[in-house]
Amino acid sequence: MGVLQEKTWNPYVAGALAGLLLVLSVFLTGKYFGASTSFVRAAAAVEQTVAAERVANLEYFLKNTAKLDWQGMFVLAVLFGSLISASLSGDRRAVAVPPMWERQFGPSRALRWGAAFFGGAIAMFGARLADG
Repeated sequence: MGVLQEKTWNPYVAGALAGLLLVLSVFLTGKYFGASTSFVRAAAAVEQTVAAERVANLEYFLKNTAKLDWQGMFVLAVLFGSLISASLSGDRRAVAVPPMWERQFGPSRALRWGAAFFGGAIAMFGARLADG
């Protein structure tokens, strides 16, 4: 269990393990793991509670129905896995502005969170544009 308690892993080893996990996933289930569809389905679930008739009439949400499937479970597993990893490594602390960001752009939390949100929105747009 010593390797699980290290603060960081070699990125090449971690990447190779993720690649092997992907190959195993495709071999066993025929599916690639991903996350962007899970966020769309979560948004559909939230909107369905607020405006169910609107969701029922949108062609996009007919294709991507609000449900918790294997991809949603994958996203939850990533969340809980990261929390377990942080606990095992002894590095479970929240950092609003990482030191590298602070040196480059200053200590503003609003700037950091705005940039993170904007970057995530661009990444999600690209993933959905590619039907990922």
